[in-house]
Amino acid sequence: MSAFELLFRSGATNFARVTDDADATSQVIARLIGDMGLGATLGDYTGYVNVDRAVMMSDTVRLLPPERFVLEILETVVFDEALFSRCNELRRWGFRLALDDVSQVSPSLLAFLPCVDIVKIDFLACPRELLAELIGTVRQHGKVLLAEKVETPEDHDAAMRAGFELFQGYHFAKPQVLTSRRIASSRDALLRLLVLLSDEPEIVELEVELKRIPNLVIQLLRLLNSSAFRLARTISSLREAIMLVGMRQITHWARLLLLADGQIDALRTNPLVQLCGTRARFMELAAGRTRPGDGRFADTASITGVFSLVHILFGVAIEDIVATLPIHADIRRALLERQGELGLLLNAAEAAESGEHMPIRAACEALPVFTPNDLAMLGLAAAAW
Repeated sequence: MSAFELLFRSGATNFARVTDDADATSQVIARLIGDMGLGATLGDYTGYVNVDRAVMMSDTVRLLPPERFVLEILETVVFDEALFSRCNELRRWGFRLALDDVSQVSPSLLAFLPCVDIVKIDFLACPRELLAELIGTVRQHGKVLLAEKVETPEDHDAAMRAGFELFQGYHFAKPQVLTSRRIASSRDALLRLLVLLSDEPEIVELEVELKRIPNLVIQLLRLLNSSAFRLARTISSLREAIMLVGMRQITHWARLLLLADGQIDALRTNPLVQLCGTRARFMELAAGRTRPGDGRFADTASITGVFSLVHILFGVAIEDIVATLPIHADIRRALLERQGELGLLLNAAEAAESGEHMPIRAACEALPVFTPNDLAMLGLAAAAW
C-alpha cells in the first residue's frame, strides 16, 4: 500500500512554522481540496493527515473522503472517554486512524491502541533493546506496524526483519513542497454567507450569494470532484453543486476557509478570538439541553454566539453588523435586545464567562432547565473544546 503524508509548510522550503496544529491541518485541507484538488495531489494514493484533538472533534474531518485518508493522531493529543468515543465514530464513518511518533510502551499507547488501526513507530528514536517489546504489544492488539524515519537501506532491512509491514522515510522519497496560487475569500463575503446559511435559505438565495465568491465556488466544485461524494455524473450548474454538497457541508467549508485565511492568522492569537469560539460552543451545548435533538437550533445558537463578538474583531459597533447583514430576526433580537430563547442563552453564556453569582442566578431563573452548576460545567466543556 503506497501513500503520501500531507504536511503544512509555511513557505517553499521543507520547513514548518506551526504555532497551531488545528490551523495547520485546516490549511492542508483547504489547499488540498479547495486549491489543488485531490486528483492532482494524491492521484489514486492514500493521504495521511495530522489531526489534533480540536480537529478530530470538529466537523472539519467530514470534508475528507474517509476511504482516501488516514487520520494521524498527533502525539500531543490526550486520551479520554470523549476522544475514545469520537475515534470509534470516525472509524464507523470509514476513516482509518494512525497513532504518530510512538517510541516506547506507555500508558498513552495502551489507551489508544483499541481505537486506532495503525501505529507509527519512530525507528530512529526507539532504542533497539525496547523495539521487540513495543512491536509485541502492538501485535497483540492486531494493529498494523509502520516504521517511520527509515533513512537508509540498512534501516529498511532492519525494520523488515523486525516485522514492520509499512515503511516511511527518506530512503523511499524526499519531501516535495507543493504550492498553489491562492486567492483568499473576503472575510466579509464569508461572514455574509454564514449569516445566510444560519437562516435556512432557499437554494436560489445561496446561489446568488455564492456567485459573489467565485473562488469558493471553484473550491466547492473541487470538493465535489473528490471521491467524498462518489459522483457518477458531471456537474452542469452551481445550483446542482449546491444540492449535491448540501448546506451543512457548505457551512463547514466556509468556516474552514475563515479559519485558514492567512489574513486573519494574527486575530487567532487574540484571546478575544478564543472567547468567540468558546461562546459559540457554549451556546451550541446549551441549546442542545433546551431543545434536545434539534440540530438546526443548536447551529443557530452557535452562530449567534459568534455574531455576539465578531463586531469587536471587525472593529465596528454591533448595530453596524446587524444593520449591514441580513441576520434572522431571532438572532437580531438576541443580539440587540437579549430577547427570545437565543437572547436568554446568550445571557447565560455571558453569565458563565463572568463567574459571578448574581448573573448566573438570573440566567438560571430565566432558563429553569439549568442550575448554576450546569452553567459552570457547560462553560468548562466549551473552554476545553
